[in-house]
Amino acid sequence: ISDTDQWKALQAHVGAIHKTHLRDLMADADRCKAMTAEFEGIYLDYARQQATTETIDKLFKLAEAAKLKEKIEKMFNGDKINSTENRSVLHVALRAPRDAVIHSDGVNVVPEVWAVIDKIKQFSETFRSGSWVGATGKPLTNVVSVGIGGSFLGPLFVHTALQTDPEAAESAKGRQLRFLANVDPVDVARSIKNLDPETTLVVIVSKTFTTAETMLNARTIKEWIVSSLGPQAVSKHMIAVSTNLKLVKEFGIDPNNAFGFWDWVGGRYSVCSAVGVLPLSLQYGFPIVQKFLEGASSIDNHFRTSSFEKNLPVLLGLLSVWNVSFLGYPARAILPYSQALEKLAPHIQQLSMESNGKGVSIDGVRLPYEAGEIDFGEPGTNGQHSFYQLIHQGRVIPCDFIGVIKSQQPVYLKGETVSNHDELMSNFFAQPDALAYGKTPEQLRSENVSENLIPHKTFQGNRPSLSFLLSSLSAYEIGQLLAIYEHRIAVQGFIWGINSFDQWGVELGKSLASQVRKQLHASRMEGKPVEGFNPSSASLLARY
Repeated sequence: ISDTDQWKALQAHVGAIHKTHLRDLMADADRCKAMTAEFEGIYLDYARQQATTETIDKLFKLAEAAKLKEKIEKMFNGDKINSTENRSVLHVALRAPRDAVIHSDGVNVVPEVWAVIDKIKQFSETFRSGSWVGATGKPLTNVVSVGIGGSFLGPLFVHTALQTDPEAAESAKGRQLRFLANVDPVDVARSIKNLDPETTLVVIVSKTFTTAETMLNARTIKEWIVSSLGPQAVSKHMIAVSTNLKLVKEFGIDPNNAFGFWDWVGGRYSVCSAVGVLPLSLQYGFPIVQKFLEGASSIDNHFRTSSFEKNLPVLLGLLSVWNVSFLGYPARAILPYSQALEKLAPHIQQLSMESNGKGVSIDGVRLPYEAGEIDFGEPGTNGQHSFYQLIHQGRVIPCDFIGVIKSQQPVYLKGETVSNHDELMSNFFAQPDALAYGKTPEQLRSENVSENLIPHKTFQGNRPSLSFLLSSLSAYEIGQLLAIYEHRIAVQGFIWGINSFDQWGVELGKSLASQVRKQLHASRMEGKPVEGFNPSSASLLARY
């Protein structure tokens, strides 16, 4: 892509942008109006990007050169765009309407998806009604979901966002959902603290039922159940999300209580499969989760059919490419002004950095430009008292500000100037302008700031951001937000010409860990010395 005239035109355009300042760009009312887009009550304002309408036009031409429209269609059509693993990429099928037709290997996968959804719906209703009882005849009210990476971060994000939604909270009364991911025994201790095995159901999430961390945690939790309730309790207290029915059965779980998913679903894109839908339905009931799926599906349709000028994921993806590959800003801060979205940034971190953290093109050629983005974030206003100092006066980090018009939990105290939510949102509106405009030495002098402090109190401004404003934050909007980020990340990968759907970078550390595991066993059980490691690792292992 970097050899195209369209890429070179953007490179040449960077100089013109460096001569502008957001203070001046923001004075142009027509530009500000043009740099907005809206879909179903989600409003995007990207006027505070270091870009002009000419930049956006050039980015659309780059999208054409990269065959973006064609690549999006290939994804929805089930073409094997994950070429290194020879797989379709069809997380959109997980939330498609029942009558949709989406093919992989010539087979419409939508009926298979709905067969699993119907099974989850039926199981969650049986479970929540109290008809499903544990080994001692008590109904189960606690769920522990055991899985790592994509089996954990996405579902945790949705669960955290739903916890304070009034409708979802009402459905979850008297229930607990917890997640166990880390193989650290401390995480096991935390996840079962104050839980009674008698009233706990454990969901083991592992496609192959071989993931080292998850299976060790599964065996640890199984031991917790068996030591309290006996071996026959396993089938009543443990279920699985897996495709390996043989290993599920050997583990002691009834294969009828295993919920499948497919190799065309990448782990980090699997929250809309049984991986997320099962534990979330057990906690909140399927009707709430169905709204979440419908929200994601609405964005899938918008992404596939809307013109690029109005297409939220396309606009966002192109602006990210502009910031990373042309302006040279490698990071992005995700700043939701909503505590309910506190687990959004950790999920997007995985989604983005595992997808686009690549150094070679899809054809295996070393990239001559930077791709991928360093993602981090924290809810506002917490982040303001943490890392905003650097964003205002240190490095330039483009920011995503996410605000919600209607709070999930409104509070208005008598005698206060504004409601608690308005206090929060005052910051949401102020911060992007503070970043864009900054504060000049002249302004400081007019406020009689002493001369020696002026350099310290000057804000350069000209720091890019964009703002999302959501009407509310129910299950439907949570699904929309998830899908916007999923597709934005895909757009970036399609432009960069990389495979956003494999993750070979996670393999090497895992294989080296197995050598260490053998050494630890040999040293502890047979007293053998540490051998076959470099001097640094050998001395660290000996000390351990």
